[in-house]
Amino acid sequence: MTDITAIILTKNEDVNIERCIKSLNGVADRICVVDSGSTDRTIEIAESLGAEVFYHEPFNHYAAQFNWALDNVDIKTTWVYRIDADEEVTPKLAVEIVAACKEHRDDDVNGFVMKFLIAFMGTFLKHGGMYPFYNLTIFKFGKGRYENRAMGEHIILSEGRILDLENDCLHYDFKGLDAWVNKHNWYATREVADYFSTRTVGQADPNTLYHEARKTSKLRDGFYYRMPKFLRAKLYFWYRYYFKLGFLDGKAGYVHAYLQAYWFRFLVDAKIMEQEIKSKQQNKK
Repeated sequence: MTDITAIILTKNEDVNIERCIKSLNGVADRICVVDSGSTDRTIEIAESLGAEVFYHEPFNHYAAQFNWALDNVDIKTTWVYRIDADEEVTPKLAVEIVAACKEHRDDDVNGFVMKFLIAFMGTFLKHGGMYPFYNLTIFKFGKGRYENRAMGEHIILSEGRILDLENDCLHYDFKGLDAWVNKHNWYATREVADYFSTRTVGQADPNTLYHEARKTSKLRDGFYYRMPKFLRAKLYFWYRYYFKLGFLDGKAGYVHAYLQAYWFRFLVDAKIMEQEIKSKQQNKK
């Protein structure tokens, strides 16, 4: 018994879900799939591999869906592991997770930050600020929840220490560029919602975030959005591709940096401008 419950949020993940669940063998005592309307074989595959499937719609955003899972899947274990369907636990990471959770079950360590190695167009990105990518993914039940953000959400712990794990979790992109573009269009809409909400209701308390989340939140809300619209997308590309050596990842590194800057970041700015124009027009009425 590892005393870990894994939670996977899904919608049409049949190209990913088998790999993800199988990689959790020996890691999680219980695997809970929370689905938001899959029309492919996701549910069939998950159930055939022993996962419990729960349903929750509508899917508003990742944070809300995961917090719903925390409240509704009847967690009995000490630890919760938040894993995406397109992620895979390596054998070395599996051993490390089990050992770390056992060692710190009864002390004040309440969370673990994991390193991710991200694949894009068949290449694992090791430059351009993409590696190591850190995220807090394992925490003690009752000690953490997602902050209420539509994008760029992080798990916030109520108390306790956070430790880093050494081995990588693999993140794949088997759905291809069509899915990437559609997803990032949706991400852009969510990012714009957060952009305006943080200017009216405030930002997450940095003291409750782990180190990587504090850095990301500070760069995004305290620096990036202080630069002029559209110019910041161009500077973002130069930062990722040249300063952070993204060119060392070859053609895949170029495409990724370009799309992140001139598709996603530029699109966010365009949607911000669109919303500002609409607000001005409404104020004139």
